[in-house]
Amino acid sequence: METVELYQRLALALAIGLLVGLERGWRERDLDDGARTAGIRTFGLIGMLGGIWGAMAPVLGPIPLAAAGLSFAAAFILFEWREAVSRNTYSVTSTVAGFIVFALGAFAVLGNQAAAAGAGVATLIILAARTNLHDFLRRMSWPELRSAIVLLAMTFLLLPILPDRTLDPWDAVNLHELWLMVVLIGAISFAGYVAVRVFGETRGLLVSAAAGAVVSSTTVTLFNARVARKSPGAGAPAMAICIAWIVSLARMTLIACVINPMLIVPLAAPIGAAIAVLAAAALLFRMAAANREGGGAASMFENPLDLSFVLGFGGLLAAVSVGAQLMSTLFGEAGVLGLAGISGFVDVDPITLSASRLAGVSLSVNAAAEAILLAATANMLTKTAVAVGIGGSRFGWKLVLAGLLALVSGAAAFVFLGVP
Repeated sequence: METVELYQRLALALAIGLLVGLERGWRERDLDDGARTAGIRTFGLIGMLGGIWGAMAPVLGPIPLAAAGLSFAAAFILFEWREAVSRNTYSVTSTVAGFIVFALGAFAVLGNQAAAAGAGVATLIILAARTNLHDFLRRMSWPELRSAIVLLAMTFLLLPILPDRTLDPWDAVNLHELWLMVVLIGAISFAGYVAVRVFGETRGLLVSAAAGAVVSSTTVTLFNARVARKSPGAGAPAMAICIAWIVSLARMTLIACVINPMLIVPLAAPIGAAIAVLAAAALLFRMAAANREGGGAASMFENPLDLSFVLGFGGLLAAVSVGAQLMSTLFGEAGVLGLAGISGFVDVDPITLSASRLAGVSLSVNAAAEAILLAATANMLTKTAVAVGIGGSRFGWKLVLAGLLALVSGAAAFVFLGVP
């Protein structure tokens, strides 16, 4: 190792210790000198100590480094124990932080500098977020914790062991890809719930609708239609529904384009036009509701992670994937378009995912875009029907008009701008 590089690595080891020491020292800044085991200087020296022993390891071997680490740990534990006894505390955070700083100091010299720096910053963030993390734990309910555990298990336990290849006779269902999509929907569902919790229910229908639409804009439509039935003539529920429809269209387009970037060109113009119309409608509804009391900001979520919904989505996605493959094989592009129109009345995501995967493979890009847009059209018709059926005709006609204008503008944009 060259001298300049060694100095850089030792400087990184020192910087990691100083960063952690800055947080530890700031937290205990009101204590008298000598009343704490380690502050900014001590943690900086611990990082340097680890770096020096790491620099000597190539010459002396790993055993002296291990012995030095154990000796440091014993001495640090002794001083931390004396401090804990004198202050009658039981926190072991500073002790663990000291171990991490020594280890990262050695790793900064012996290993990957970027990884060592990242681990040091992550340690600093965890230490600095103490109050926020403790408040979060106090507010967390068992269903929320259970949902987080289930989502982590779905992601890190089940996903890695699923075979990443198609197993069915139609070569349509890849269990790994299918479960990855299920995990994605579950993560979106949980993130939407967290967003509502962070912003609070009293922040209005706007935040709730935008967060809820990430999971299900139909659910948001249903909820706000119920609110409108209780408050006839209110504009806020209609505004929230339009916002939810905008988020749904944007989310659908984002998923499609991430899976297959070739869909950006045919989808950008029609979706953009529809979103512009819905945004104008939302603004008009907001102006109408300006002098009225808001309709409330009740949460769209009864469960942080509705496992039955997520698994049901997985089953629906598998069925649509098989159906799309069979319809494409038997009837070509016309078969996929027919399936899109039918499945879109229930959920736009399965056909979006399936068509995006088939675009450029067994479907042309334009045909895949047409399938996605047709599913979105069917889904929009379903939601307008929900608005009229639940909210009443006096409330729903405004949304029917907004939805139809959005569909017409999107269709015109697709014909004149979306097709190359």
